[in-house]
Order: sequence, then structure tokens, then C-alpha cells
Amino acid sequence: MARQHKTATASAGPSRVDTHTGAVLDPSRVRLWTSRLIASGPAGDVTAPATGRPVTAVRRSVPADVDEAFRRARLAAPGWAATPVDQRAAVLLRLHDLVLAARDELCELLTATAGKTRRDAFEEVADIGQVTRYYARTAAAVLAPRRRAPVLPGWRAPHEVLEPVGVVGTITPWNYPFTLGLTDGLAALTAGNTVVAMPDARVPVVSARIAALLAAAGLPDGCWNVVCGDPAELGPAVVDQADGIAFTGSTATGRTVAARCGERLIPAVLELGGKNAVIVLADVDVDTAVEITLRNSFADAGQTCVSSERVYVHAAIADRFVAALAAAARRMRVGVLADPDCEVGSLMDDRSLERVRAHVDDALARGARVLAGGRHRPDLGPFVYEPTVLSDVPVGALCARAETFGPVLAVYPVADADAAVAAVNDSDFGFHHVVLGRDVAAATAVADRLRAGNVSVNDGYIVSWAATDVPVGGWAGSGLGRRHGAVGLTNWTRGRTVAVGRRVPLAASGLRAPALERALSTGLRVLRRSGRR
Repeated sequence: MARQHKTATASAGPSRVDTHTGAVLDPSRVRLWTSRLIASGPAGDVTAPATGRPVTAVRRSVPADVDEAFRRARLAAPGWAATPVDQRAAVLLRLHDLVLAARDELCELLTATAGKTRRDAFEEVADIGQVTRYYARTAAAVLAPRRRAPVLPGWRAPHEVLEPVGVVGTITPWNYPFTLGLTDGLAALTAGNTVVAMPDARVPVVSARIAALLAAAGLPDGCWNVVCGDPAELGPAVVDQADGIAFTGSTATGRTVAARCGERLIPAVLELGGKNAVIVLADVDVDTAVEITLRNSFADAGQTCVSSERVYVHAAIADRFVAALAAAARRMRVGVLADPDCEVGSLMDDRSLERVRAHVDDALARGARVLAGGRHRPDLGPFVYEPTVLSDVPVGALCARAETFGPVLAVYPVADADAAVAAVNDSDFGFHHVVLGRDVAAATAVADRLRAGNVSVNDGYIVSWAATDVPVGGWAGSGLGRRHGAVGLTNWTRGRTVAVGRRVPLAASGLRAPALERALSTGLRVLRRSGRR
């Protein structure tokens, strides 16, 4: 079905973009995909953020379905763990090709069910291309048995073997249903585990499409099992049965998940909340800094875990930067269709909209000023909120310290880099920050002082997130553990060391304890001087 839309010129401000789901949510296709969900509960509506109206209905999972999912996963686990790593990698490479071949369909699906612009939707597709290729190409080396240094030269070398933990549970959010719905699970699969995936109940069709793609890529039955329903019902059941948990969500819920995993002594990787910031140094190119800041702040309507919500700009350039930032924000194209010219899409639902409105209204009531945006735009879509720039936000405002998770950016002039670093670090979170400046060495030195898991210099989140060899994760209230990189695989393994002893007949030497101690101490000093480990 051909898609029709209408847009205004950039100079006309935010534009109305009509939307419909087209062929991507054709009932027969949805039934085919969702048949892969393990769900025996009543059907629930799937709502299009662009219209606020139901576009399809999908059966929801109940706790008994979680039990069934783990039963299937445990049946499949021994066979998948015994599958050679290169064959597991081949599944990922086939998935890579299938995802890219289905690019248009996947982008339309993400736009229809998650309110994304075409640009934001394609980022998810491209990201899975990166992740699948990375794990497929590195898994054999990362997971291979390793010989380790022996106790003493000439002794047998111990060897270390990594084996899968068993069944990994992934609990993922609605904001990046394709990327986050797959990434941790793919790492667990590559390491030889089977998976029970519990995506957010608002995006079941995306999750079902993921299962269909994995099956088409040749993943054996039972290796990827999806349950999708009430998180309060299903979440504890997943955590209590899994051998490892990957959770992406709020800090409050993450603490509960971590506690349950701690009780069971199973591995947990948690990506939680953030209050990410941009530092703009005095020597920056203002136009470039504005472009990076806007993209990093308003991608996916600010519903990105790595989105910036605070900007600290050097006082020497603050007036010029803030004026340019506000003007550029006002020119951003807002829409609700997969139009490549649209820059900011819709919030997910009324819960997201109410949180954004509450944060902005609270800031204004406390004396903040709106420099751009600040308005709900129901004429564009029921959950659309303009990209918003605020100044003079007091420290007591909700949006000063709590995560807004929407298109709201607060700007603060600061005296120097020291003041900016202190302000950024004065937070309960530490996920992803950005430092912008012409002098790369100076900007990097500032980055090294920030208490966060990831800092990008002279670019937004893409430079760190898309570099899949780089571990990504948060400090403090932003999480525990890392995804991506070699650790993305080893998270989901347990090690076994086998060391073969060599009997030394010390008693036959005739040395008493003091003499034996002196002899061994001399030997250790010799090894120290030799440079051996």
C-alpha cells in the first residue's frame, strides 16, 4: 500500500505528518509473527503512538507461559551449548542479512508501533547489523579455551574454559524494542545460552518479528522464547527461573531485580536511568556544538537512555550558543511518519507525555524560562511534544535531577570547565556524557574527570554506542555491568580452571622449615628480577 504524507517547509516550524500503518501491520502477517509468542492470556490492544488508536490486538502472556518458556529453553539448552561457536556465529550472520533485507519493513514497523521517525527507526536496524557482525566475528576468539601461566616455570600450564550459564532472561523496554530487544539476547545466544525474552507489553509485534527473524536465520526451536504481558506478573517469574538476567529499565526496578539476582547468586547486567549532560567548552565551534547537542538530546523524542537532558556551557560563549541552540530547536521538523526529513517523533503514550508536561510545568512554576518549544502538540499527534529548551531551571525542579525521558533540555552557563565537571558529577546517575571543544586533548582531559560509564568527545552517543567493541554501561544509579565488547559475551559464561599439579618431594630434600622458606623466597626474588609473571 502506498504511503501518503504531507509536510511543511522547514521555515514553517513543526509540521503535520499524517500516518497510517500501511501493509506492515496486515492482520495475516501479525498473526504469523505473533504465533511465535508464548501467550495464553487474553488479547490486548497495541496502540500507535502517532494516533493513540489501537492498530492490532495481541494475546498476552501469563505466569504459566513463563514456566512453559523456561521448559522449552531448558530442553534446547544442551544441544545449543554443544553447537560449535562457528555455527552459532553463522546464525548471527544470516540474521544480519535478513535484517538489512527487511530494512524498510522494520522501519515502518518501528514507526507504527513505537512512534519513531524514519531516521530513529533506521538507527535500530543499523545497530543490529553492527552487533550481529561483531559477535559473529569475535566469538570464537573470546570464548576459546585459554592456557594460563603455571605456578612455576616448567610446571604444567593450567587452562581456563568458558561455558554458558544456561538460560538467560532478558527484560527490555519499549523505547528501543528492536535494538534492546535483541542485543543482550544475541550475546547470550552466541555464548551458548538459550533465552527467555520478556519485552515491554506495548511492543509485542516487534518482539514477535524478532522471533520470526531468528527462526528464519536458522536458530533451533526453543533457543529464543518470548513472553509478553504484565511486567508485575511476569518479571519476578523470569528473574526467579533464569540463570542470568539482562535488565534495561528504571533505577528503582533495577534495584529490585539486582536484589533478587543477588539472593540467587546469578549474574545480572542492568542498564538503568540517567541524567546525561553535555559540556560545551569555550573554544568550541558553536554551529557544530549546536548540531551535536540537538541530535544527542532529541533523538527518538528524547526517549533514549543516552539522551542529554542538561547542557553546561562556558559563560564566554553562553549567549551565542544558547541563542543558536534555541533557534535551531524551534526549526526542528516534528512528525509522526517515517519521513526522512522529520527529526523528532512522538512520545510513546500518555504516561510519557504526562511526565514531560509535569517536568516542564514544575520548572516554569519555579522560575524557569522557555527558550524553545514547551508545548504539547495534539495537532501533530496525541503524544507529540515540541523539542524544548529551558533556562534558569532551579536546583529544586523535577527536571534538574530526575530523568525526564522526553524532548526537554535545560541549559546552564558555567564559569569554567571545573564548574561544569562539578555540576555534571553532582548526580545520582552516571551513564553517558558529551564534551565538546576544538582542543581534543583538553576536551578529553575534561571527559576523564566525569563519573560515568561512557563519555563521547565531539560527537553524540553514536560514537560510543555504535563502536560495538567498546563496553557500554552505567555507574552508580545508572546500572551495573556492561553490554557490547568481549564482556558482552563473557557476561553469560562461567569459567572453569583445570590445573594439573606437579609433585615436589620437598621432604626428601632434607630442608627444615626455615631453610625451605629461605630457598623459596630466593626463588621468588629470581622470578621477580626475570620479569616473569
